[in-house]
Amino acid sequence: MQISIINDSNNPNPKYQTKSSAGMDLMAFVDDPIIIESGEWKVISTGIYIKLPTGFEAQVRPRSGLALKKGITVLNSPGTIDSDYRGEIGVILINHSKNNFIVNSGDRIAQLVIAKHESINLKNVQSIDSSNRGTGGFGSTGTN
Repeated sequence: MQISIINDSNNPNPKYQTKSSAGMDLMAFVDDPIIIESGEWKVISTGIYIKLPTGFEAQVRPRSGLALKKGITVLNSPGTIDSDYRGEIGVILINHSKNNFIVNSGDRIAQLVIAKHESINLKNVQSIDSSNRGTGGFGSTGTN
């Protein structure tokens, strides 16, 4: 599949790091370093604009290394970019660590995953079929 992209940054286009990667790395595009203090969140520019075909979305997801090593993640994870959105891709980063985190232009800050989705129609009904699980949620199926 080919996706149209405008890259207003001085970074390379998002790309897969390996042949089997699901996500392409998004890089920060900022004039000056941005400090995200502990417990704070900020939108980080990428300079990237895309046009997706109808029936597809782009998901902005955290980078596992940033989450594990620095306590940095994407606040609205996964962030959804709809096929009719034409604005710049921004990444909402939150700092869950106790230390300030500095974002520099060119830093890999998130992943972009392109996914197919279905549109549905909702139908109001008076009841729905029961199941073995029933209304159990939030860990009701056990810990193993």
